[in-house]
Parts: sequence; structure tokens; C-alpha cells
Amino acid sequence: MTRPQDPMSHAVNLKSKFDLFSDHWAPRVIAQMNDYQFKLVRLQGEFVWHEHSDTDETFLVIEGAMSIEFTDRVVELKSGEMIVVRRGEPHRPYAEHECQVMIIEPKGVVNTGESGGELTAQNDVWI
Repeated sequence: MTRPQDPMSHAVNLKSKFDLFSDHWAPRVIAQMNDYQFKLVRLQGEFVWHEHSDTDETFLVIEGAMSIEFTDRVVELKSGEMIVVRRGEPHRPYAEHECQVMIIEPKGVVNTGESGGELTAQNDVWI
């Protein structure tokens, strides 16, 4: 789906948006503010180690629990919690059970950063 002309002329219901897709590690854009996109994603299992050299990235857990592994620590997040991963910081998200997350980052950021691979999702997919 292409970007709606005026996506914020109405309330966005996160549960309804999550009901529109079931695949894991494939972010869907629900809104854009200036050059920042608000993306919903379902996580389960391990992601790839990666980093984003040009931008920070925010993870906000909507439902469930997840972890983010860093080279020197692991941060556990549960529903209602968030973390900002700093630019250039290698990290690997993980969720033992399915977890629903909102990611906030600039438009054009590739989910696998510079690592690439089979979990690289199509970018700028709106729901």
C-alpha cells in the first residue's frame, strides 16, 4: 500500500493494524511525522546482529516481551516499555514468543541495517 495522503486525519488503532498482517520481522508503516516513520512489527525468534550507522532506532513494546542483545549487555523489555538504540550500536532483537512492537526511525532505514540477509524486509510498506 502506498502512503495515505493524510494519514493522521483519523485515529490509528494499533490492534486493528496488527490484525492486518501475521508475518514476523516485516515492519509495516502506520504513520509518518516529518521524516520519521512509525512502524509496527511482529517479532518471534532471533533476528540478525546489525547496526544503523546513520540513525538511532526506538523499540516500543505494545504486547508481549522481547530482548535486545548488545555486545556488552542484554536489555529485557515488556509491554509498555521502550528503548532507544543509539546509532552505530550493534544489536540483535529476540523474542521467545511472538511480540508486537512499534519501531520509530527515519524513513528509508533498512531493518537489517548494513548486515543484509534473508530477513531484510521490503521498506516503506504502509498498512
